[in-house]
Amino acid sequence: CRVITFRNGTKKEIGVDKSVTIYYHCDAQTTHSTYPSGLEVVQFPNNQREKHHPDGTREISFPDGTVKILHSDGREESIFPDGTVVKISQHGEKMVEFANGQREIHTSQYKRRMYPDGTVKTVYTNGRQETKFSSGRVCIKNNEGIIIMDKK
Repeated sequence: CRVITFRNGTKKEIGVDKSVTIYYHCDAQTTHSTYPSGLEVVQFPNNQREKHHPDGTREISFPDGTVKILHSDGREESIFPDGTVVKISQHGEKMVEFANGQREIHTSQYKRRMYPDGTVKTVYTNGRQETKFSSGRVCIKNNEGIIIMDKK
């Protein structure tokens, strides 16, 4: 391989077959690698790592094990060490998938939680709450928490 050292301490390393180019930025203590496929990988001193894919997708791995993916179409996805996955659509709707099987959807109109047993609880922006239990029972509360319907 060939190594070029610049006055500011930055080093550029070019592989023998030119398959990878690696820059080590001395001042920032970061490594920036570029591959023939167009993939770029940046490694920071705190062990954060970013992958910039040719299609515009960015994948960030944090030191705590969290991974965030920023898709080129505007979607986002975060995967946490406890197994929780958060997905945000291009329109800002959020889906949270918990390791225990529960799921939540957040929209501009409501927040809805779905439980593994089939129970669904929805809280609307005006404060109204609606719970549909897996047994078929439906309970609706107004924005003050007062039950206005409880149908079994």
